[in-house]
Amino acid sequence: MNSLYSVFLNNNGRIIHKWKHYFPIYERHIKHYQNRPLTLLEIGCGKGGSLQMWKSWLGPHADIVGIDIQPQCKDYEEDQISIRIGDQSDTNFLAKVVEEFDPIDIIIDDGSHMMSDIQTSFSYLYPKIARNGLYLVEDLHTAYWEEYEGGLKREGSFIETIKDLIDQLNADHSRGAIPSSEFTSSTLSMHLYDSICVFEKGRHLKKRAFEIGRELD
Repeated sequence: MNSLYSVFLNNNGRIIHKWKHYFPIYERHIKHYQNRPLTLLEIGCGKGGSLQMWKSWLGPHADIVGIDIQPQCKDYEEDQISIRIGDQSDTNFLAKVVEEFDPIDIIIDDGSHMMSDIQTSFSYLYPKIARNGLYLVEDLHTAYWEEYEGGLKREGSFIETIKDLIDQLNADHSRGAIPSSEFTSSTLSMHLYDSICVFEKGRHLKKRAFEIGRELD
C-alpha cells in the first residue's frame, strides 16, 4: 500500500492541510492499523481532505468520524466518513459521539488549537478510547502563542499538561510522591515531536526488574 505521504502528494480530492514533517509520525504510529476494522475520530474537519486521506490510506474497514463546530462540514459525509457537528469543549456532545461510535481506536485533535479546548477534549476522551488506542494532539506550537491561550511555561498550556503527565506516567516509581492515576495504569508511552504529542494506551502487567545471566570470571 502507498505511503501516507504519497497519498497526500497525489491528492485530487478535498483540500488537505498538514505539516510535511507530520507524515513520518503518522506512519510510525498508525500504519499497523491499515486494513483492520477501526474507528478514527478527527477533531476539526478543515476542508474535508484529511478525512478522505485517512479513508484512502487505512482501507475499506476504517470508520472515519469528523467533528467540527461548522455546520457546512456535514457536506463532507460519504461512504466510511461520518460527520457530527458540535463543540469539542462540550462534553455532552462528546459523550454522544462516544456512545454512537464506541470503541474509538484513534483520536487526532486538529481542532481549534485553543489550550482550554485541547484540555477539555483530552480529559474527557482519553479515558474513553480503546484500551490499545492512540491519541494525537497536533499543532502544539500554538501552546506558545498567546492568541491560543498559550505562552512559555504558561499555566493551562497543554505543553505544561504534558510535563505533568510525564510524571504521572512514572508515578509507580515515585515512592508515593506522585499519586498513581488512571493515566498511569492505562498509558504505555508518550511520544513528543515537533508540534505533536502521541499518547499510546495499553495494558500494564506487574512491573518487575530481573537480573538474568551468570557472573563471568
